[in-house]
Amino acid sequence: MDNTLLPGATIGIIGGGQLGQMMSFSAKEMGYKVIILDPQENCSAAQVSDGQIVAEYDDLDKLIELAKQCDVLTYEFENVDADAINEVKKYTQVPQGTKALKATQNRVSEKNFIEASGFKVVPHIEITNIFEYHRGVEKLGAPVILKTIRGGYDGKGQILIEDPEKAHFAEIEKLLMHGPCMLEKKIDLKKEVSVIVSANIRGETSIFPVIENVHRHNILHLSTCPADISEKAEQHIYQVGETLAHNLELVGTMCIEFFISESDEVFVNEIAPRPHNSGHLTIEACNISQFDAHIRGVCNLAMPKVELLKPAAMVNLLGQHLENAKNELVEHPEWHFHDYGKDSVKNNRKMGHITILSDDLQATKQAIENNSIWDV
Repeated sequence: MDNTLLPGATIGIIGGGQLGQMMSFSAKEMGYKVIILDPQENCSAAQVSDGQIVAEYDDLDKLIELAKQCDVLTYEFENVDADAINEVKKYTQVPQGTKALKATQNRVSEKNFIEASGFKVVPHIEITNIFEYHRGVEKLGAPVILKTIRGGYDGKGQILIEDPEKAHFAEIEKLLMHGPCMLEKKIDLKKEVSVIVSANIRGETSIFPVIENVHRHNILHLSTCPADISEKAEQHIYQVGETLAHNLELVGTMCIEFFISESDEVFVNEIAPRPHNSGHLTIEACNISQFDAHIRGVCNLAMPKVELLKPAAMVNLLGQHLENAKNELVEHPEWHFHDYGKDSVKNNRKMGHITILSDDLQATKQAIENNSIWDV
């Protein structure tokens, strides 16, 4: 059966944040119609789409309503209910399926999947109570990170424990009250990097250059491409990307995040079965963006070979940065400025990003770090 959908078809997107918005930009540019389902009226994605169904993500009746109006259904975040996705498959194409969702919604099953695929993950232990926590710390050795098994993003749902003797047990027990957790060894970290992989229904893939990432307070601050890593690490990361894409039966775009240790060991950290914040720089830096590739994948179009047209840096704009960045925009012709159009500005909420194409990434990174906007 030919599952190819040509421009003019309608794409439904579950989720209306910035990822949905940028998916919609790509789809509309190619000539597709887009309908968004999101509980927030006039959300970021709805502002650039053909229609919106205002509903919670787990409202099965509204999901079915969306499915009946579109030719293919996709999603912008990984916490979509897999059972609901299986139900709406009766009404429209959902080429991403649920395999990647199920594998990545639980941190322990995700790490088991990665290890079963033949790749290293950081040493970890599943725990359910404070006694298992103490045994886990003794086994792994400090420092460790305690993480909820489900949910959590931008550092939410996790606690770094540098010294177990000084740990705040009330916070640890509070996290454990939400359900099983994972205790993870904190490695001697040299770099954090990511790779974006996209695929169509036929299994053709597009793999993007490796991206280097810097976080502040557990929130992605700066991404640069190409990553400054060894050729050995780079080739291994591409192998991981291609293998996991195949094993997850990937359709659309996903991101794989990695830790690289001081000894150049590569550990797979986690998988996001959707476009990713670190891949935003592909919009300007590559011949095809991660969002273009996602739309091509779910519509089963041919997947092109990715080319990095120019080195690039992407810096996030959080709520506390946005107005100052707008005021400085007039002075920076090199800034590719993206405002997500969110209705409320909050500290540490991602409100936009800036991408800078550069012949000297080190100088560009230094200019970003010297700019007081991001000190707020």
